[in-house]
Amino acid sequence: MLKNKKVIIFDLDGTLIDSVGIWNAIDEELIKQIGTLTLGNENIAKQRDDILKKFQNEPDTYLAYCNFLKEKYQSTFTKEAIKALRYQIADDYLKKQIDYKPNAEKVLKILKQKGYTLAIASTTLRHCINIYQTQNKNIINKANLNDIFSLILTKDDVTTKKPSPEVHEKIMEQLKVTKEQCLIIEDSLIGVEAAKNVGIQVAVMYDQYANGDREQINKLADYSFQNFSEMLEEIEKEMKLQVCEK
Repeated sequence: MLKNKKVIIFDLDGTLIDSVGIWNAIDEELIKQIGTLTLGNENIAKQRDDILKKFQNEPDTYLAYCNFLKEKYQSTFTKEAIKALRYQIADDYLKKQIDYKPNAEKVLKILKQKGYTLAIASTTLRHCINIYQTQNKNIINKANLNDIFSLILTKDDVTTKKPSPEVHEKIMEQLKVTKEQCLIIEDSLIGVEAAKNVGIQVAVMYDQYANGDREQINKLADYSFQNFSEMLEEIEKEMKLQVCEK
């Protein structure tokens, strides 16, 4: 998995941090506040991912998502007002509730210690990253993003979102590496597809909210892990082999 690799590119939401469920809660609260129709049995995460994928070429995919919510739930709010309210609701969650998945920070620290360059390729807003960097004590105290990552790219840095390969192409260009020297860690189908579209090997970190696409994800993944403890074991095993080979 790590042989001949120099750069490890991590997705953020659902991969490194346990956030997809929280974004579901945020969107549920948003729908309650804006809609005249109530929630049914919708899979909030899949609905969001499907709409973001559908409108991936729009200038503002999240504004398009908010317009979808406006129309589906018959809201009197403008799509701009819905987007502003979404991030207003989200702020408290982002500051206090978002946390790393168990042992994610251990994986980051050992990779950093062993000389790998770490990057983030996220579909979240720069605003959210700024909160994680400056106000979220869970993340700051365990593994500060500023200390761990050499490059962080968000949806604000690209014109097309995953499964477009644009964010990974920019990372390779800025870090001056080839696709063969990179490994991507992802959790979702659109993330895995982005890795495949750029031709980089991808390791999947299990996230329950991606179970609807599990069969497709498993077909595309080069490596799969149930949790970061499993990944840590694999990394330590490979590092021991590298020492022996020397």
